[in-house]
Amino acid sequence: MTTLTIVANITANNDKIELVKAELLKLIDITRAEQGCLQYDLHQDNENPGHFTFYESWISRELWQAHMANQHLADYMAATEGAVAEFTLSEMTKIA
Repeated sequence: MTTLTIVANITANNDKIELVKAELLKLIDITRAEQGCLQYDLHQDNENPGHFTFYESWISRELWQAHMANQHLADYMAATEGAVAEFTLSEMTKIA
Protein backbone atom coordinates (compact mmCIF):
# COMPACT_ATOMS: atom_id res chain seq x y z
CA MET A 1 0.00 0.00 0.00
CA THR A 2 1.38 3.40 -0.98
CA THR A 3 0.56 5.99 1.63
CA LEU A 4 0.77 9.76 1.38
CA THR A 5 3.27 11.56 3.58
CA ILE A 6 2.70 15.23 4.34
CA VAL A 7 5.37 17.52 5.76
CA ALA A 8 3.95 20.90 6.73
CA ASN A 9 6.15 23.70 8.03
CA ILE A 10 4.60 26.60 9.91
CA THR A 11 6.58 29.61 11.07
CA ALA A 12 4.82 31.85 13.57
CA ASN A 13 5.45 35.55 13.91
CA ASN A 14 7.75 36.11 16.90
CA ASP A 15 5.02 37.73 18.98
CA LYS A 16 2.47 35.00 18.15
CA ILE A 17 4.41 31.78 18.86
CA GLU A 18 2.30 30.69 21.84
CA LEU A 19 -0.96 31.45 20.02
CA VAL A 20 0.04 29.42 16.98
CA LYS A 21 1.32 26.56 19.16
CA ALA A 22 -1.92 26.42 21.13
CA GLU A 23 -4.00 26.38 17.94
CA LEU A 24 -1.83 23.68 16.36
CA LEU A 25 -2.16 21.51 19.47
CA LYS A 26 -5.96 21.73 19.16
CA LEU A 27 -5.70 19.92 15.81
CA ILE A 28 -3.96 16.80 17.15
CA ASP A 29 -6.67 14.63 18.71
CA ILE A 30 -9.42 15.49 16.25
CA THR A 31 -7.17 14.81 13.26
CA ARG A 32 -5.78 11.55 14.63
CA ALA A 33 -9.37 10.31 14.90
CA GLU A 34 -10.13 11.07 11.24
CA GLN A 35 -10.62 8.33 8.69
CA GLY A 36 -7.37 7.65 6.86
CA CYS A 37 -4.99 9.27 9.35
CA LEU A 38 -2.12 6.92 10.16
CA GLN A 39 0.22 9.43 11.82
CA TYR A 40 -0.10 13.09 12.77
CA ASP A 41 2.86 14.37 14.78
CA LEU A 42 3.68 17.96 15.64
CA HIS A 43 7.29 19.05 16.21
CA GLN A 44 8.77 22.33 17.46
CA ASP A 45 12.26 23.43 16.43
CA ASN A 46 14.74 23.42 19.34
CA GLU A 47 16.65 26.43 18.01
CA ASN A 48 13.73 28.40 16.57
CA PRO A 49 10.62 27.93 18.75
CA GLY A 50 8.46 29.72 16.18
CA HIS A 51 9.04 26.93 13.64
CA PHE A 52 6.64 23.99 13.78
CA THR A 53 6.53 20.90 11.58
CA PHE A 54 3.70 18.43 11.12
CA TYR A 55 4.75 14.99 9.93
CA GLU A 56 1.67 13.19 8.68
CA SER A 57 0.87 9.86 7.07
CA TRP A 58 -2.44 9.20 5.31
CA ILE A 59 -3.96 6.13 3.68
CA SER A 60 -4.70 8.13 0.52
CA ARG A 61 -4.55 11.60 -0.96
CA GLU A 62 -8.34 11.65 -1.12
CA LEU A 63 -8.67 11.12 2.63
CA TRP A 64 -6.04 13.77 3.29
CA GLN A 65 -7.96 16.19 1.08
CA ALA A 66 -11.11 15.43 3.08
CA HIS A 67 -9.11 16.33 6.20
CA MET A 68 -8.05 19.60 4.62
CA ALA A 69 -11.70 20.52 4.04
CA ASN A 70 -12.74 19.92 7.67
CA GLN A 71 -14.09 22.66 9.90
CA HIS A 72 -11.33 22.36 12.49
CA LEU A 73 -8.77 23.43 9.90
CA ALA A 74 -10.92 26.39 8.90
CA ASP A 75 -11.16 27.29 12.59
CA TYR A 76 -7.36 27.08 12.92
CA MET A 77 -6.91 29.33 9.89
CA ALA A 78 -9.30 31.92 11.32
CA ALA A 79 -7.69 31.82 14.77
CA THR A 80 -4.14 32.26 13.40
CA GLU A 81 -4.88 34.80 10.68
CA GLY A 82 -2.00 37.28 10.64
CA ALA A 83 0.00 35.18 13.15
CA VAL A 84 1.78 32.89 10.66
CA ALA A 85 4.76 34.32 8.79
CA GLU A 86 5.31 31.34 6.49
CA PHE A 87 3.62 28.06 5.62
CA THR A 88 4.92 25.36 3.29
CA LEU A 89 3.49 21.94 2.57
CA SER A 90 5.03 18.99 0.76
CA GLU A 91 3.15 15.92 -0.45
CA MET A 92 5.59 13.02 -0.47
CA THR A 93 5.78 9.30 -1.19
CA LYS A 94 8.01 7.02 0.87
CA ILE A 95 10.47 5.29 -1.44
CA ALA A 96 12.59 3.29 0.99
